[in-house]
Amino acid sequence: MSFSSKIKSNYKPNRLAVKLNSKGEQFVVQGHPWVFSNNITKINDDAKSGDLAIIFSKNKNRVVGLGLYDAKSPIRIKMLHSSHEKAEINDEFFRKKIEEAYSKRQPLLKTNTNSYRLLFGENDGFPGLIADVYALVLVVKIYSEIWLPYLETIIPSLQQTSQAETVVFRLSRSLENSKAHKLENGEVVFGTLENEVVEFVEHDVNFSANVIKGHKTGYFLDHRANRKQVGEWSTGKTVLDVFSYAGGFSVHALYNGAKEVTSLDISKQALEIAIENGKLNNYSGKHKIIAGDAFEELKSLIKNKKTFDVVVIDPPSFAKQASEIELAKKKYAQLAVLGEKLTAKNGLLVLASCSSRVLAQQFLDINSQVLTFSNRRYKVVLKTEHDTDHPISFPEGAYLKCGYYRFQD
Repeated sequence: MSFSSKIKSNYKPNRLAVKLNSKGEQFVVQGHPWVFSNNITKINDDAKSGDLAIIFSKNKNRVVGLGLYDAKSPIRIKMLHSSHEKAEINDEFFRKKIEEAYSKRQPLLKTNTNSYRLLFGENDGFPGLIADVYALVLVVKIYSEIWLPYLETIIPSLQQTSQAETVVFRLSRSLENSKAHKLENGEVVFGTLENEVVEFVEHDVNFSANVIKGHKTGYFLDHRANRKQVGEWSTGKTVLDVFSYAGGFSVHALYNGAKEVTSLDISKQALEIAIENGKLNNYSGKHKIIAGDAFEELKSLIKNKKTFDVVVIDPPSFAKQASEIELAKKKYAQLAVLGEKLTAKNGLLVLASCSSRVLAQQFLDINSQVLTFSNRRYKVVLKTEHDTDHPISFPEGAYLKCGYYRFQD
């Protein structure tokens, strides 16, 4: 088997001499992976995406960091290395970074799990690049043209490390429209893919992901530990999984012997996948589905005096930009209100957020305020963040937070 010639780039990156203002240099020295355009004071006029930016200190001519230049982003330089130690950006540099990332995932891979995030963008030293493994299929998603000249090096190394038999390429919307490459979204660049729906295992539970058409790379791996926990606390219970997508929480609950599980999502197609994912496992409970807008459907359930022993509310990001933060907070408060009303006596309410712009403490404070106002006694039994294959190396890299609230009626 050989790699597609499409991962080869005709562009040979140049080396750029860069100087930053004091604020930009401070960020680099502290190891932050982003340099914004307004922090750059000196750079070559002909800089192109993928060029290697060599950042010199403002006062002394010593190198303080190395990064990739991105002509199309306000984050103009995505850092690869910032340290007093010298580094050469070559095949060996990337191979070592991939091996380091893989070694961090070893505790997870010792469990009965064969799906994991091998590279988590900036947090693993690959800004704008994600690599997820589903059994023997590796899905690489790139968000920036900066990686095009380096794919020929990186992709074989990722394949060898993960021992994947198939490599699928996924592109962000901006890259789909880029003329700088010949790649297509969903293209198989190594091996063969007999079925775009790939089955995998997550802590003993069978799932599937559509690696060609599914969101992101096909599935959301970051909530794995939370799904396992919710499953373990759902035995013999009735469960409501809101914004269920492909049924992650639902299927773990069914696998662990939940009496009845209701998956609620706006996408009928996602709910069909949730039903199919359930069927990959043996379970005796009932699996119901509700297709519709979560806010409206939750109000309808409340009106019909329906309650559940376990309620999980895991919405998509409500704040993609700074201007949406306040509205996002209001939506989280609304969901906490609705969730509390739907949680049965002595029930468990699980509230999650993946909006990086709403900080963990802000989100948890919103939940506490709402639940305290409800006049029901409750206990915070657990607060969680990302699973172990989503390590966090800088503040903005953290986005996932989750609170577990047990009512004591």
